[in-house]
Amino acid sequence: MPRPPDWRRSSSPAAGDRRVRIALLTYSTRARGGVVHALELAEALAAEGEQVRLFALEKPGRVGFFRPTDVPVGLIPVEERPGESVADRIARYIDAYVDYFERAVSGSDYDIFHAEDCISANALIRLRRDGRVPAVVRTVHHVDDFTTPALVTCQDDSILEPDVVLVVSEWWRARLASVYGVEATVVHNGVDVRRFVPPVSPEAREEERGRSGLTGTVTVLAVGGVEPRKNSLVLLEAFTAVAPELAVATGRRPRLLFVGGETLFDYREYRDAFERRLADLAAAGRLEAGSVVITGPVEDRVLLSLYRGADLLAFPSVREGWGLTVLEAQACGTPVVASDIDVLREYLVDGRDALLVPPGDAGALGRAIVRATTDASLIARLRAGGLETARRFGWDSSARRHLDVYRRLLG
Repeated sequence: MPRPPDWRRSSSPAAGDRRVRIALLTYSTRARGGVVHALELAEALAAEGEQVRLFALEKPGRVGFFRPTDVPVGLIPVEERPGESVADRIARYIDAYVDYFERAVSGSDYDIFHAEDCISANALIRLRRDGRVPAVVRTVHHVDDFTTPALVTCQDDSILEPDVVLVVSEWWRARLASVYGVEATVVHNGVDVRRFVPPVSPEAREEERGRSGLTGTVTVLAVGGVEPRKNSLVLLEAFTAVAPELAVATGRRPRLLFVGGETLFDYREYRDAFERRLADLAAAGRLEAGSVVITGPVEDRVLLSLYRGADLLAFPSVREGWGLTVLEAQACGTPVVASDIDVLREYLVDGRDALLVPPGDAGALGRAIVRATTDASLIARLRAGGLETARRFGWDSSARRHLDVYRRLLG
């Protein structure tokens, strides 16, 4: 789409003239991958001396982002409307963003308007069409297989219409080129290795396990909740098959812990199927009571403690943009078992910093879980390799790469 005539405002800086003023938009304040990316990037840009403000939709009862931040924020209230269709909800959220920016934000307040999701991207596209923002930058973390027409349109427009499209992996760069004809720029995710740090000793790890309620268990952690993309049903089957072996090998109670998972989209049908299968396994005596726990979203400090105390992160996703959770677990010294998919192979090596298994193979996943929780030499190797991998990806370098993109757009 052509930019409006005033897209190069006199207030826009040439490269190196002064700091860049950045409006960074995301759809929620909860700890989902794109939201974490937006918050971490905003803080890293601010640390580089840039002027950045983070905007997000906020539901009733929330009090800001999932963890405190010094970055200025603009929170846009949206109501909960039980029974509302996904299409109506998406349209209402886009309207909320547009209305807020029309009232509270001028196009000359910022040099860069950067959306992290399809909702805020579509809002910016409308504002650009009306001449209220100069240009739209969009990060595409991954592309979902939506069937609801409104979601398909929201996603497609947010890929096809922005002035600049960023992706977080080479695989998605190639995918957008082949499917959409869009030339995207790769800017990797990062991890804050100052916050995500491993326990200093085995004793400290046991103390962390006590704080997070994991004492006496061998805990397999899954971050991202129960949904199709996270392959939760396959993980449940894998864990069920090997739980007796884990109990004998470790002398501890096996536990599968699902953490997080709030999303705008309704995976109720998949969640119902998961809960039915869980009940069937328990009724058949194949799972002990309390061995599978679903917490929903948790506070940031709780998630950090779980990363440090868990025996393993299981990440059997069928689709990912990059896998922030993997880097966060690795930075905490926690072994990782993940899917052998193209995106994850861009930075993981099987047997060096993770065990990689075919995403649909519950048997292979179960065997990898046993190895990564009982083989002491393998555990040590995965921890060391994971720490090395996490240190390669800092948010500071990601922020500087973003700034290169912004300044090219500004000319």
